Amino acid sequence: MEWAEAVAVLGGTPDAWPELQARYGEPHRRYHTLAHAAAVVRDSAWLAEGLGETDRAIVAVAAWTHDVVYDANPGEDERASARWARDALDLADRHQDRVENLILATIKHDAPPEDALATALLDADLAILGAPKELYAAYARGVREEYAKYPDDVWREGRIAVLEGMLARRLYRSEAARARWASAAEANLTAELTHWRGRRPDHR
Repeated sequence: MEWAEAVAVLGGTPDAWPELQARYGEPHRRYHTLAHAAAVVRDSAWLAEGLGETDRAIVAVAAWTHDVVYDANPGEDERASARWARDALDLADRHQDRVENLILATIKHDAPPEDALATALLDADLAILGAPKELYAAYARGVREEYAKYPDDVWREGRIAVLEGMLARRLYRSEAARARWASAAEANLTAELTHWRGRRPDHR
């Protein structure tokens, strides 16, 4: 669902779009750009297609705004994005609360299993993990560039921990997402994990 339509369904106006575009266009971003947000909107719409119009609009607005603040500060970025959505969109309170809570759910990528809106958003946000190898590689390079403030050894150990954590759990909440992305995601994550483990100074 496009920005103007989704916001209108929820009782707001699309006036925040220029600021949203500007934020996603910040020069330090490499992966978390407007293209990423648009991909999450597209994939979450597919996963939410059985929901009603209002619910689909809530998912769309959350997808458009979930990374509107991004400074490579996990947790703080999501909380700041949720605040931005609350301050900028002027939605009806019941819808605004839901959008904000969906954005906050992306901090730990967790929500009650029966939450269909969170399932659509969270699975779509991880769709890149199951992308073809070359697209996954571009994503991994982009995220590393966004975290350029960290030296290689710190990045390596942090990335290994993230990859191990993702491989240790079920990535996708819905059957549809698992069928579409899970196999490729496991292969991509495993290949990147092998790469970073091989870069350890004590690797044999």
